[in-house]
Amino acid sequence: MQRRIAFSLLLLLPFASPALADSACPDWTAQRAAAELAALAERLRQWDVAYHRDGRSPVADELYDQARARLAGWNRCFPGQADASPEPLAGSAGPLLHPVPHTGLAKLDEAAVRDWMATREDLWIQPKADGVAVTLEYADGRLRRAISRGDGRHGQDWTARVRRLPALPRQLAERRRLILQGELYWRLPGHVQAEAGGRSARARVAGLLARDTLDDGDAAGIGLFVWDWPNGPADMRARLDGLERLGFAEARRYSRPVADFATARQWRERWYREPLPFASDGVVLRQGRRPPGERWRAEPPHWAVAWKYPLAQALAEVRAVRFRIGRSGRITPQLELQPVRLDDRQIRRVALGSLRRWRELDVRPGDQVAIRLAGQSIPQVDAVVWRAAERPALPSPDPAAHHALSCWRPLPGCEEQFLARLDWLGGRRGLDLRGVGRGTWEALLENGRLDDLLGWLELDEARLAELPGFGERSASLLAERFRAARRRPFPMWLRALGLPPAGEATLPPSWDELAGRGPEQWQREPGIGPGRARHLQAFFAHPEVQALRQRLRAAGVEGF
Repeated sequence: MQRRIAFSLLLLLPFASPALADSACPDWTAQRAAAELAALAERLRQWDVAYHRDGRSPVADELYDQARARLAGWNRCFPGQADASPEPLAGSAGPLLHPVPHTGLAKLDEAAVRDWMATREDLWIQPKADGVAVTLEYADGRLRRAISRGDGRHGQDWTARVRRLPALPRQLAERRRLILQGELYWRLPGHVQAEAGGRSARARVAGLLARDTLDDGDAAGIGLFVWDWPNGPADMRARLDGLERLGFAEARRYSRPVADFATARQWRERWYREPLPFASDGVVLRQGRRPPGERWRAEPPHWAVAWKYPLAQALAEVRAVRFRIGRSGRITPQLELQPVRLDDRQIRRVALGSLRRWRELDVRPGDQVAIRLAGQSIPQVDAVVWRAAERPALPSPDPAAHHALSCWRPLPGCEEQFLARLDWLGGRRGLDLRGVGRGTWEALLENGRLDDLLGWLELDEARLAELPGFGERSASLLAERFRAARRRPFPMWLRALGLPPAGEATLPPSWDELAGRGPEQWQREPGIGPGRARHLQAFFAHPEVQALRQRLRAAGVEGF
């Protein structure tokens, strides 16, 4: 419900979500720590102003919460450089005093929810509607004031805009003074949170209510979920019955009694995966009976807590940027991360897809990035959430130096692509040398036994046994694999060397015949156009490939 309230408990309580827990302290000098803490504090201040004053949401709430947790962790690591954390609601308070303060909610993880429930009775669960909080004050059956949440004690006057919302009854049968607290949300019929996420629904409502005027179409798109009646009946069932009679039916529709943790977990899972008319970012657990409103404070209470849904995005610190180069020369930047948990998975690295995307994002070590799972399984970078105050220079490979015919030898700058060629050559789609993987090739390369792609052909059992890390048995097995490679058929060797895609072409079992084909002859084959024809001719004509052919011919490999 309230966007920023639970941050203090989130940082102080030992049962805060493990996804937000701080890792080891950064290895920073005092000067670097001061710069990084100041930069993050300023970024948080900017986000707070945008959300609470301007009605914009520059960053997802869950990323905001994690950023606050990150700043608190850094403050503990570097107390000498820490300033007071920026107050999230600074500048959001308005001129109107809430008749009853907004309390906010502590956000608990599963274990903490279980413990919290174990000591309480008469518990209820509700979906945590993802909108903006509001106080509604009625007198003589009519809306007297609507106050934004603000800082929990004071808020802005939203009365004129809220009166335009069809979601609110125009006239109540109840004549006495009523104080209601609830959530104004954007209507999303049939919304499934697990599939669609928040869809920026909260930011949309916040933006509309920040405007000077509200047209009929936008007003009709805003719904209301009343989640408490501070001066209403003490009993939860009586409150829900009363709210329904007054015309606020959603509280009754989406409030369920829960006798145990298993039932609470079932409702949380159901509301996460089944359609609701609004976005929701978790569930709220409440005691049926709670103190009267005059005793409430603008701080998380003991009688209600939030249990958020699994994070859609995790905030991750970039430890290093690696550039993986494939056998065809494709450069794939990979971010090494401080490990984070997302949907019960620990994520340590994520690929950026292309050098161009890395350059667009300009990710460097120390930057903080938003990670999500694509298709529920593949981690991907959504955005750079903020950049490190100190950003080291980061040289990257030259794309012009890496292509389908480069790096046949382990020359400086070619080590990565050369290893990728070896990995392909011995892999399942190459010679299928079982038990021979990247680690084997790296060991041979480090020991100076691979001057080119076929240097291993000359290694027998005795030579292998001389190398560090190769025992007698492992040397014997590896030598047998290398001998077996000589007996592989010609087409398998062509694939292992990196023959470009040849469509459905018929490949005669003769290197000379294939190497003698020109582009026109290749294009007569099915599935080969001008581009493929040029690539095939260039492959057979390349000096390094021809040198490999000579070595295979000398080794007696069929077809060469």
